[in-house]
Amino acid sequence: GTGSNILSALQDLFWLSKSKVEKQLQIISVLQWVLTFLVMGIACTLILMYILCTDCWAIAALYLAWLVFDWNTPKKGKYCRTILAWVRNWAIWRYFRDYFPIRLVKTHNLLTSRNYIFGYHPHGIMGLGAFCNFSTEATGVSQKFPGIRPYLATLAGNFRMPILRDYLMSGGICPVNRDSIDYILSKNGSGNAIVIVVGGAAESLNCTPGRNSVTLRNRKGFVRLALHHGADLVPVYSFGENEVYKQVIFEEGSWGRWVQKKFQKHIGFAPCIFHGRGLFSSNTWGLLPYSKPITTVVGEPITIPQIDNPSQNEVDFYHSIYVDSLIKLFDKYKSKFGLPETEVLEVN
Repeated sequence: GTGSNILSALQDLFWLSKSKVEKQLQIISVLQWVLTFLVMGIACTLILMYILCTDCWAIAALYLAWLVFDWNTPKKGKYCRTILAWVRNWAIWRYFRDYFPIRLVKTHNLLTSRNYIFGYHPHGIMGLGAFCNFSTEATGVSQKFPGIRPYLATLAGNFRMPILRDYLMSGGICPVNRDSIDYILSKNGSGNAIVIVVGGAAESLNCTPGRNSVTLRNRKGFVRLALHHGADLVPVYSFGENEVYKQVIFEEGSWGRWVQKKFQKHIGFAPCIFHGRGLFSSNTWGLLPYSKPITTVVGEPITIPQIDNPSQNEVDFYHSIYVDSLIKLFDKYKSKFGLPETEVLEVN
C-alpha cells in the first residue's frame, strides 16, 4: 500500500533501519494531528484573510462562496462517501495508531436495525482514542461493527473554521449540537452511532496520569436524546487516555480554575496547561503525547425505548442504568489493561 511504498523510499534514501523509519513516521503522523487540533483552525482563517489581500483573492473568494453555500452540511453529518472512505483509510492513521499503540475492543454485536449513542469516557486532553477508533479505520471499526456508521461529535465551533471544517467532516466528524444529532438519528436511516465524549471540557480539567475519573453525574442530555430517538446507549471506556499527557491541575476555588471555567462557559473549551514529550527525545517536554497504550472498550448496548417527551424520572432512571453499566465495564476490564483490582472509577 501507500504506507509501505513511503517506508521503502525513506529507507533507501536515508539508509535507516525499518524500525527507525517507522518510528519517525509515527511521530510525524501524531504531530500533524496535534497541530491540527491546536492551531489549524486559526492558521487557516489567517491564511484565508491574507490571500484575500493578495492578487490571488479570487481563490479565497470562491472558497468563501462555497463556505456560505455549504454552511449547513456539518449539521447533517453528510459528506461524499468516496472521500470519506479514502481519508479514513489513509496510511498515516495506521502510523498514528501504532505510536501509542491504540486498540479497539468489541464486547458485543450491534444491530444495524438500531441507532446508537456511544458515551465515550474519559475525555483526556485531546480525545486521541476517540479520534483514532471512530474517525479513522486504523483499528478496524467497520470490520468489528459491520453496517454501523460512526460519527464522532466534537465542539461545534470547529466547524466555523475554514478548511478545518472540511478536514473534520472528511473523517465523519460532526458538531456536538442538537441539530446534527437529531438529523443523524432521525433522517439518516438506521445503523448510525453518534460518539459523544460526555464529560467534555469539564472532564479534561481533571485528567492526569494515574487517575480514572469521569464527569457524568449531572450529564443527562445525551440520555434525553437517546430516549427521544429510541437510540440505544453504549458505554465506552478508554483505558490509558489520561496517561498520554501531564497537566497542571488547579484546585477548585483557585484563580486558575476560575479562568478555565470562564473559558468553558463562554467559549466552549477549557484551556489546559499540559505537556507531553519532545519531538526528538522522550526526556524533554513538548507537544507530542507520551507513547502509552490506549485501549478503547465498547460495552454492551442498553436498549432504550422511544419516548417523544421523556419525563425527568425516566431520564434519571436510564441515566442510572448507564452509570452502573459504565462502572461494570470498567471493573470487568481494568485488570486486563494494567490497573489493579482495587482501582475504583471516580464518577463526578
